[in-house]
Amino acid sequence: MEPQLEKIAVELVDRAMRAGATAADVTVHESDDFSTALRLGQIEKLKEAASKALGLRVFRGVRSASSFSSDFSAQSLERLVERTLAMAAVTSEDPASGLPDAALLGSSVGDLELYSEDVAALSTEERIDYARRAEQAALSADPRIKNSEGAWFEASVGRKAYANSLGFAGSYRSSYCAGSVAPVAEDGGMQRDYWYSVSRRRSALESPEAVGRKAAERTLRKLGGRKMATCQVPVIFDPETAPSLVGHIFEAVRGDAIYRSASFLTGKLNQKVANERVTILDDGLRPGGFGTRPFDGEGIPSSVTPVVEKGVLSNYLLNCYTARKLNMRTTGNASRGVSGPPNVGPKNFYMAPGPHSAEEIRKSVKSGFYVTELIGFGVNIVTGDYSRGAAGMWIENGEFAYPVEEVTIAGNLAEMLNHIEMVGSDLEFRSAIVAPTLMISGLTVAGT
Repeated sequence: MEPQLEKIAVELVDRAMRAGATAADVTVHESDDFSTALRLGQIEKLKEAASKALGLRVFRGVRSASSFSSDFSAQSLERLVERTLAMAAVTSEDPASGLPDAALLGSSVGDLELYSEDVAALSTEERIDYARRAEQAALSADPRIKNSEGAWFEASVGRKAYANSLGFAGSYRSSYCAGSVAPVAEDGGMQRDYWYSVSRRRSALESPEAVGRKAAERTLRKLGGRKMATCQVPVIFDPETAPSLVGHIFEAVRGDAIYRSASFLTGKLNQKVANERVTILDDGLRPGGFGTRPFDGEGIPSSVTPVVEKGVLSNYLLNCYTARKLNMRTTGNASRGVSGPPNVGPKNFYMAPGPHSAEEIRKSVKSGFYVTELIGFGVNIVTGDYSRGAAGMWIENGEFAYPVEEVTIAGNLAEMLNHIEMVGSDLEFRSAIVAPTLMISGLTVAGT
């Protein structure tokens, strides 16, 4: 199917060039998607859908416009080209716009393990059964599990092609599947939590029973949550909450934030911005990664970009537009759907694991806060100011003492990066932005 998508993309580029574009590129997406939601064993949602769409970007000198369509008929594509060229004629000039240098184009080689046949081979009954078994396992784990917010399973098999007027054409297919459950526990109060498993291969998913038991365990430990007095203590972010911190760093190194001077890391290239324990990478070549791809949204081959190396900021992340604005070279981070021009997106953006187990990190803390949930969006990327609601566990003498709820963690990202005292060894690639367990000293935990 990929060669057919490539053919559609190439033909549409050619059509745009014949109609008067000075340059053009096209991205084509096609996918088969499935999702189901169950609650207490009963199906509440079941969706199977096939979709396709393409996006066209045309240039008239340094003017450009983009449009998209889900109608691939010749008549529809002809109108699409006409309308897009008409829009480009009246847009503002922007010297930074344009396709990449032709010498930079290409595709990484080798099997990146983005697609697995066993996802497409799953029957509807097997997909529903995964969610049902996960919920049953959670409900039967403990008498205090009284209810469920539901269980879910989703799967997708997709294809993507890209072509431009510089002669590049490429395509690849991908797959993923995921199952999750969110039980509700009651014992003098009510609490809920969740767990999930996600992979590009069905064979790599955790068993539904393991997902259900882990969800129940996470929910039960929240019962009896307490409020606490404001204090300044070491804070440990677990592997589910630590990626949010790394995600804020990604937002701060995006080229668009840098050229607008809208990041606390603007002007800090090649300077120390973090503790020497901190190394952050953006890896587009990791087999099976959720940010892995053979080429980016502009046809630049994937690569590994060091972002922070032992505390030193070594690279910003750029697509071609932001690279031109900063007089730098693209890092292959163009992310593009079918509508609009390319944005700057992560590949596999992660903090490199450290030498410590999660247990070692916990046991090193005499009194502190272990974060399992973050709430709200009180983060200012321009200044680095950080303030988010949180819940988790209080640590006394290296052991979990009791659950904590309704607190706020406050600090500044620049200071937090420099106060990362321990980095865990428990890194798992469950999304495009990940991190292991992290311990940060001296954060304010605001309670009653």
